[in-house]
Amino acid sequence: MTTKTANALTIAERTDKIIQTVLDAVDSEHTRRAYSRALKEFMAWYHASGLHELNKATVQRYATELREQGIGAASVNQRLSAIRKLAREAADNGALPEAIANGIAHVKGVRQEGTRAGNWLTKEQAQKLLDAPSVETIKGLRDRALLAVMLGCGLRRHEVADLTFKHIQEREGRWVLVDLVGKRNKVRSVPMPSWTKKAIDEWTQAASIKSGRVFRSVNKGDKVNGDSMTPQAVRDVVFRYADAVGLGEIAPHDLRRTFARLAYKGGAGLDQIQLSLGHASIKTTEKYLGVTQDLTDAPCDRLGLRLSK
Repeated sequence: MTTKTANALTIAERTDKIIQTVLDAVDSEHTRRAYSRALKEFMAWYHASGLHELNKATVQRYATELREQGIGAASVNQRLSAIRKLAREAADNGALPEAIANGIAHVKGVRQEGTRAGNWLTKEQAQKLLDAPSVETIKGLRDRALLAVMLGCGLRRHEVADLTFKHIQEREGRWVLVDLVGKRNKVRSVPMPSWTKKAIDEWTQAASIKSGRVFRSVNKGDKVNGDSMTPQAVRDVVFRYADAVGLGEIAPHDLRRTFARLAYKGGAGLDQIQLSLGHASIKTTEKYLGVTQDLTDAPCDRLGLRLSK
């Protein structure tokens, strides 16, 4: 058996274990999900391609095929990041020579030109989406509460799925979602509008739940039949109602952007929006808002100073 074949067989035999090692080394749940999907797709391609060695040329070929399929730059780069991490972990565990892992680490990503535009709903569109679920059913009450949390607090879909009654606390005379754990395990607290709290109360009272996860699965008989919802189920709720009211392809993250945009237009400070979203950088928050520099009505025009003579 050649060294190349031995290396390939080692990778094939230990794929699941090595992928799990990669996932164990990643803090963010969102990144774990993305890496898991990317690595499974890559390994399926690798075995189906009939290649006999995992190396830099193999990964470059995979990246080329992804681009030829019309996969966007951001998606290709995310998959390459996962593969680089896989190579690093494989080398650390003796499943891949160090030199090969280093070669894979130097596979260049796809250059991304410009800034990808996000989707934002207008105030009228957001209200239409919020009003879409029926309040005559338990499922409708759940879905309205879910949309209210996303639009009213700017939560990510996995944060919605992980939301518990313990997170909902009264602080300084108002309701707050306390100690939410977001990306990179960053902890934050998010003020909650009264209408979001009302939507949650009406759902949980109808469902007769008082502890554990706030959002649960509901069966076709309109009965709660689980103790949680998955992030994918949260996504499906958003897609379903967005399509129902004619908004097109609206993703959960678009509701997070909408929260930020509407808050900013309503006069909320950029720093406070940043805290609610849990962004480490103010530049990330500005991207969510679509903020651009205004040279017509600039900050310097608001100083109130003048030359007196």
